[in-house]
Amino acid sequence: MKRDFIFSIALVTSTLLLTGCQHVPTNPPDNPHAVTSAKYFGRIERLDPALDALIAPDAKLEKLAENFDWSEGPVWVKDGNYLLFSDVPMNIIYKWEDGKGVSTFFTPSGYTGTIPRGGEPGSNGLTVDSQGRVTSCEHGDRRVGRLEKDGTKTTLADKYQGKRLNSPNDLVYKSNGDLYFTDPPYGLVGNMKDPKKELPFQGVYRVKPDGDVTLLTDKVTRPNGLAFSPDEKILYVASSDPEKAVWMAFNVKDDGTLDEGRVFFDSTSMVKGRKGLPDGMKVDSQGNIFATGPGGLFIFSKDGKHLGTIDTGQATANCAWGNDGSTLYITADMYICRIKTKTHGKMP
Repeated sequence: MKRDFIFSIALVTSTLLLTGCQHVPTNPPDNPHAVTSAKYFGRIERLDPALDALIAPDAKLEKLAENFDWSEGPVWVKDGNYLLFSDVPMNIIYKWEDGKGVSTFFTPSGYTGTIPRGGEPGSNGLTVDSQGRVTSCEHGDRRVGRLEKDGTKTTLADKYQGKRLNSPNDLVYKSNGDLYFTDPPYGLVGNMKDPKKELPFQGVYRVKPDGDVTLLTDKVTRPNGLAFSPDEKILYVASSDPEKAVWMAFNVKDDGTLDEGRVFFDSTSMVKGRKGLPDGMKVDSQGNIFATGPGGLFIFSKDGKHLGTIDTGQATANCAWGNDGSTLYITADMYICRIKTKTHGKMP
């Protein structure tokens, strides 16, 4: 989700025409995303001693790259040992490698139309399937797509009951191959009031491997980030609604559908005066939730206790486990950063 609900930008059409849909390396000496400011930033707000078992007292938030428009959707690619992430307004998926920095991985990432448009046209949430294929939520094209090994795209979901999706935002695979995703209106130029909005609600959906699309709930007003508990019996869903800034917990039934859900944590009172809203999240092997929200990245116990916050000082969008599973990569507005943890999370 973008830091503002509506954001106007003119697409750099010449760049898109030049790069097409190819993997385009960036010349390192001319890389505008190299870190030139302070290497470490932010602070860790410790609310409970239990946080020390997850993040060491001397842990620091390290800046890896900067000068993005709005960084989102990070995912660690184990096969290549690199991080992918979206710059949503710029319609680009970037690649970051330790020692090499940033290069353009794929563009256009979420909008393949020829008419320049504002808003947030690019890809948002990214993940990797069991075959190592990058799967993305594509705002401008209003679909969930998969990048094949030959560089082509396959549409996994773009309609529900014949109506176009709003703008898929984030996604996660279940171990059986089912794909769960959220569909708020943030990729539509007019947001909730966009005349091209076809569905009267915002949904959480499941796509089965055979292509069947099921609406799981339409009761979350602004569904955004989502993640499974380690045993996949709970699906956590963030709602980036400033009037009801909550994380929901849904019990997952045996058939993969959801119950009515419950409020896991309510941050509505924290929204005023802080940057950001409930957004992307990941869960560690013990069931602790690492979730971006007002003021940075919240760390919750599996029982919903707020253990502490990584205060980035930025509107913080999402996070992903990387390396050996103990490094947490974070997209925070114009920055890509990471912090070493004492816990481990599962990577796709």
